[in-house]
Amino acid sequence: MGRQPVGMDELVEHWTVLEDELELVAGKRGPTRLGFALLLKFYTRHGRFPRGRAAEFADEVVDHGARQVKVSASELGLYDWTGRTIEYHRAQIRDQLGFRVCGVVDAEKLTQWLAAEVAHAERHPDRVREELLRHCREERIEPPTPDRVTRMVRSALHIAEENWFAVIAARLEEPVHGRVLGLVDFSPDDDVPGNQEDEPPTEGEEDPDGESVLALIKAMPGNISLESMLREIDKLTAIRAIGLPEGLFADVAPKVLASWRARAAVESPSHLRRRARSSQPATVTLLAALLVEREREVTDALVDLLIATVNRIGARAEQKVTKELINAFKRVTGKENILFHIAEASLAAPYEQVRDMVFPAVTGGEQTLRELVHEYRTKGPVYRRTVQTTLKASYTGHYRKGLIELLEVLEFRSNNSAHRPVIEALELMKRYAKAGNTTYYPLGERAPAHRGTDGQWADLVYRDDTRGRRRVVRMVYEVATLQALREQLRCKEVWVVGADRWRNPDADLPADFESHRVEHYGELHKPPDPSVFINELRAEMTGELAALDEVVGELEWVEIAERKAGAIKFTAPEASPEPRNLRRVKAELGRRWQVVPLIDMLKEAVLRTGCLQRVTAVTGGGHLHPEVLAERLMLAIYAYGTNTGIRSVAGGDHGHAEEEIRYVRRRYLTTETARQIAVEIANATFAARDHGLWGPGSTAVASDSTHFRAWDQNLFTEWHSRYGGRGILVYWHVERGSVVVHYGKGGEISTNRREEVEMSALCLRILQTSLVYVNTLMLQDVLAEPEWANRLTPADRRGLTPLSWTHVRPYGEVRLDLESRLNLAQGAS
Repeated sequence: MGRQPVGMDELVEHWTVLEDELELVAGKRGPTRLGFALLLKFYTRHGRFPRGRAAEFADEVVDHGARQVKVSASELGLYDWTGRTIEYHRAQIRDQLGFRVCGVVDAEKLTQWLAAEVAHAERHPDRVREELLRHCREERIEPPTPDRVTRMVRSALHIAEENWFAVIAARLEEPVHGRVLGLVDFSPDDDVPGNQEDEPPTEGEEDPDGESVLALIKAMPGNISLESMLREIDKLTAIRAIGLPEGLFADVAPKVLASWRARAAVESPSHLRRRARSSQPATVTLLAALLVEREREVTDALVDLLIATVNRIGARAEQKVTKELINAFKRVTGKENILFHIAEASLAAPYEQVRDMVFPAVTGGEQTLRELVHEYRTKGPVYRRTVQTTLKASYTGHYRKGLIELLEVLEFRSNNSAHRPVIEALELMKRYAKAGNTTYYPLGERAPAHRGTDGQWADLVYRDDTRGRRRVVRMVYEVATLQALREQLRCKEVWVVGADRWRNPDADLPADFESHRVEHYGELHKPPDPSVFINELRAEMTGELAALDEVVGELEWVEIAERKAGAIKFTAPEASPEPRNLRRVKAELGRRWQVVPLIDMLKEAVLRTGCLQRVTAVTGGGHLHPEVLAERLMLAIYAYGTNTGIRSVAGGDHGHAEEEIRYVRRRYLTTETARQIAVEIANATFAARDHGLWGPGSTAVASDSTHFRAWDQNLFTEWHSRYGGRGILVYWHVERGSVVVHYGKGGEISTNRREEVEMSALCLRILQTSLVYVNTLMLQDVLAEPEWANRLTPADRRGLTPLSWTHVRPYGEVRLDLESRLNLAQGAS
């Protein structure tokens, strides 16, 4: 448990007293000699002095330093960590290494540097802190105290953001400025003190957006339908009507822009009006960020709807035609024998009637031959033409209106001239979009031929008119063009202006990729030379395949041979019996702690790890009491993770209303926050784990998949035969990633919002990591007793897992009391 051991490589590299450093140590004796040596190496390693012996020095470091200066390691306990001696030692070390104490002027300069060079592009306080400490080391300045560093980081973040707000607001013309503020009904009258209309809502209250433009812009897309498509077009039109200039946020880091967008998205109109009263540039910038990001998202959603709608038209046409033909369809077997019998009968009596000689030669007679002809027709060109005709009718009668309007608001481009014909075909469609019931394009109009108009569609796209002239059938040409567009979009041969996921593929790489190629490859941990990468990969694959080849021959349950079904055949080995002592250990968990509600496991993990301490509002504000905030966050996490729902959870015994929990979920619980909470609990599990019990390795224990049922238009949805329906399968592994048992009753995610689905999966992960954390402590409590530890056999220890759940109650009435705790001896509270 506790600190990881320090390896010999680290001791040699960072904790070895060098020859020139021995001169400083030489004049000192006993505890002073050892303490000075450790202070010196610590300062060299970290650029600061330690804040106490126990918290900073590992035993291996002390032993290594003691051997070098020839002093007993135990004498370090006699070193005076306060007083004049250690202050003198610190001054000596600073002089030797060229460092100075951070003064007031230094702190101001560092804050300004931090605001200009780091905080303008990075909003995460921990990363800004890291850059500050790194810069202090470069400037040979001893870092200030932790509290002062925190204040400097906060100040730099505030200065950088205020500077950005002023710059972005200055880029907008006055009419655009007014239209942006008009989204929240802000007017100069709102600046009048005492205006009651914009009084801040109480915690948990949300302003009803109704059908305002802002509410329309914030709304997520619905299922695949003509109505959804038209609604998304309205959103895009409303966003563009604001008139934001192109490149407004071109020099703003994507993560900064995303944070502004998130803040504007969760704030109600009344909050935004209140913010505008105190700082119009801030409100304008946040709303503009929301508009720019939503324009990209809505554009992506429209492309998704285009692809899905074109696919649906074709799929439903095939279903309709197949359904009509399936009753008449009967597969004819033995075609080779039928052909032989027909040929034999025909040659034997070439001048006889077919009905007299050929029909009797075939089993089933005339009916079999009719079925054979019908099978060919239904599987051949006639079937395909029937599907295409049905598809055209469906497009013309229902979907065309939305798809044509969609083409009017989206701009398609391609970087390859080979795909230019499809782009030109789209322009032709738009020119004749309102041509009424015209069957053909005019004779003088050029209809570009492309991949979609060739092949299967050619017979329907091109037709001779009554005068025998070859013409292009307008509606069929449109359908063929949309199908070609769908395929080229999916391959990124065609891209969409203003989109994010469907953007220009040339923009996938950072703009400075070539000039900073080495740095980018360094972040990817890959060599810049492709030949080196290929050789390393080939060597790794060769080695792994050789190891597999060496082992697989010894496995009785694996057979490798040439066969049509696949070269590798597995025979399931017999399951090993569960060690009896593990059952006894699980039963002991239930005996000691009874049945533990899952919410209590989450609570225990939260209180012991402190993983909620740094959760702040997305908006940057928030005045909830930490204990109240923690309780509501836990209730929201439980509601999402178990898929019980906030409304059901709000009815429990905890004193928090549904609106209050929803408020905290909206303003505090982001996907990034949820992800960080799970990581901190997992890290706490690794820190608390007894290596003597679990071992130092990272052997993973695979769990079953998690199944979420979701609407068929959800981007993550797939069909799975095991569950007999569409849904989302979430697979987890225990150990360095997280752990995993799913408690969702029905797994019904009745929303199409990607963020909501992602939040459910992340909260499930938090519950799972909490389960493993608390179970780890419980098992260690039990097995710390010699009576239980001595019972475990090697097989028991191999099968030991913190995934036990028989003592856990995932559902039921939700009771949350922070004063009630589980009786666990291990782990820090």
